Amino acid sequence: MQAHYFQHVPFEGLGAIERWLIKAGYSISCTRFYDSGNLPPIDDIDFLVVMGGPMSVNDESEHPWLVKEKAFIKNAITAGKPVLGICLGAQLIADAMGGKVFPNPVKEIGWFPVAAVVSETDGGFQFPKETSVFHWHGETFSLPEGAVRLAQSKGCANQAFQMGRNVMGLQFHLETTQTSAQAIVENCKDELVEGQYIQTIEEILSVPVERYASINGLMEKVLEYLHGNGK
Repeated sequence: MQAHYFQHVPFEGLGAIERWLIKAGYSISCTRFYDSGNLPPIDDIDFLVVMGGPMSVNDESEHPWLVKEKAFIKNAITAGKPVLGICLGAQLIADAMGGKVFPNPVKEIGWFPVAAVVSETDGGFQFPKETSVFHWHGETFSLPEGAVRLAQSKGCANQAFQMGRNVMGLQFHLETTQTSAQAIVENCKDELVEGQYIQTIEEILSVPVERYASINGLMEKVLEYLHGNGK
């Protein structure tokens, strides 16, 4: 089995996702859009993961590769591949499938709770009633046609969604490890201004190790769900 991931900046990699993919028996390849941006034949991949990044999905003039990335994501979804999008990745899925991406009323940066939206879809993924997760975003999206909302927060209505049983978008980061949290803080600390849902560097980095174990465990459940429902 071949897992492929899209990476948009050097400091936002797979994090805890890599550990699960290796354990599940996947070989892993990557398109780094900040480098060559080469795309694989879609038939060669069995699982697509689309990572985060500080750019907007609407920045096609500044980042022309966004056009081919969105087209690839849409084709992968149409082909029935398991597809997971995280933060920017979720916004890319939404955009590729007909939704809109726009500024959220507030930025969410740091550790804040999300609440599950009870899915009426038979076999839909169920998040915990409420759980504290890691955020770093200023934009949000409208749900594409056929998408089911799975989670929300006080600061952002659409925190997670699924399309069918093989596609999921997460506005928040369950893959974050202590190392990757440090990396994003170092590279994006200029965004840590005063705000209702913006924590300080100290607040972000001082959470206990158990917090990372909790979100990484939930990430594994998401991956297992998608893996089990792909064609």
